[in-house]
Parts: sequence; structure tokens; C-alpha cells
Amino acid sequence: MTSALDTFLFGLYPYICLTVFLVGSLIRFDRDQYTWKSDSSQMLRTGSLRWGSNLFHVGVLFLFFGHGVGMLTPHAVYEHFISAGQKQLMAMISGGIAGTLGFIGVSLLLHRRLADPRIRATSKTSDIALLVLLWVQLALGLGSIALSAQHLDGGLMMRFGEWAQRIVTFRPGAVEQLAEAGWLFKLHMALGMTVFLVFPFTRLVHVWSGFATVFYVLRPYQLARSRRLNLPQGHLQPGGAPAATPAVPPAAAAPRELPVRSPGVRAA
Repeated sequence: MTSALDTFLFGLYPYICLTVFLVGSLIRFDRDQYTWKSDSSQMLRTGSLRWGSNLFHVGVLFLFFGHGVGMLTPHAVYEHFISAGQKQLMAMISGGIAGTLGFIGVSLLLHRRLADPRIRATSKTSDIALLVLLWVQLALGLGSIALSAQHLDGGLMMRFGEWAQRIVTFRPGAVEQLAEAGWLFKLHMALGMTVFLVFPFTRLVHVWSGFATVFYVLRPYQLARSRRLNLPQGHLQPGGAPAATPAVPPAAAAPRELPVRSPGVRAA
């Protein structure tokens, strides 16, 4: 039996978060394009930024695509190649490695924001709050691995995937799929949806620009025209080569001054 809180968090809250995520990002891009950036603090102090940023991005990007593919891919697509239990074990190992990298990275970034007075003075409240949110989310994800080890048959992971697929396809019965999930799993899922909720109001919007670089690879070729083709016919020699341009005296090359007419005088 599902409670009213479960119905809201896992039946209604996902649609609220997705709506704010998409519509809010579009509005911010339309109205505040000058804030569409990551606000790097590298110029203030490099320090642990390189290690923290690289570890964080590698870990989080792997987790993002791993969760998306793992939860939104129907079981019938991969059941002939890998069982549900094997898929869960693979997700635990790969997700544990990526989660550890991301957790170390976000810990370095958060420590840098809070411990360095110069960076702390130029940091927005949303910057620190976002790092804290991601730190807690990654910690919950790592903590859920121990609970997942108690259900190696893959049944619980199958229900998580069925919940996500029912949500994105607007099918009923999504909340009931999480009836047997523990509170740690539910908190991890609710906090993950909250990241999408705050996405348009933080520096996370620069992620859209990262995905947009794919279109740069697929851009059409530029059509370049030679200036030789734009020359008048008289400037071409019989062989097609440009004719030599006669030297122009300095006096003739000077621009001619045009008479300026007073606004109040009518031309004759």
C-alpha cells in the first residue's frame, strides 16, 4: 500500500521537476543568456580545481548516462544477452567506481569553495548549495550499493526501471513499483529529481551547451568564393589571370571629402 507522500514524490513530483527543468531552461536561455555559463573560478586560484573538476565530471557523466540507459531500457531488449542479476552486479561495480570518483571530485570542489577566502567571497549561495546537494546525492548513491548487495537477483532494480519507464510513458501504476524499496533508495531518487528541479536556476545550465557541441561536428561546410570570381570582366587578362592594377598617386588615393549639408537647409 502506498502512502500519500509516496504518491506525491514518485507520482507527481517527477512531472513537476521535468517541467521546471525543460521550461525553466528555455526561459533562462531566452531572457538571461549572459548568465548561461559555468562561472569558473580558475583565475582566482587553480589549486585542486583541475583534479576536482575532472574527477567530478567523469564520475557524474558516467552515472547520468548509466542511470538513464539502465532505467529506461526495457528488460526485453537485453534479456537475451544478460540477466537482471548480472546487470545489477555490473551496475553496482561500474556505478561504485564512477560514484567514488565523482564523490572525491565534488568533495575537493566543495572544500575549495568553503576553505579559500577569495573563492568563498565570489561564490554565490546557489554555487555552494548545489555542491552540497550533489555531495549528499553521491553519498546516498554510494550508500545504496550496500543495500543493493542484499538483492542480487535484480528484482528490485527491475522495479526501479519499470517505475521510470511508466513515468516517461505516462502509464499508471508507477508508484506501486516502489512499495518494497527502502527509505535510502527513495531518498536517493527524490534528491536526484530535485537536481533537475534546481537545474535552471544554477550554473548547471552550461550542461546544455556541452551537449550542443555535438551539432558543431555535424555543421554544414562553409562555401568559400574566391575574390577573383568577383572582379569585373575588364580586370581579367585573356588567360584568366587578374590584370595588373595601375599605381595610384597618393593624392588621388586620398578619400574625397563629401560636403555636409546643414539639417535646416533644403537642397537646391
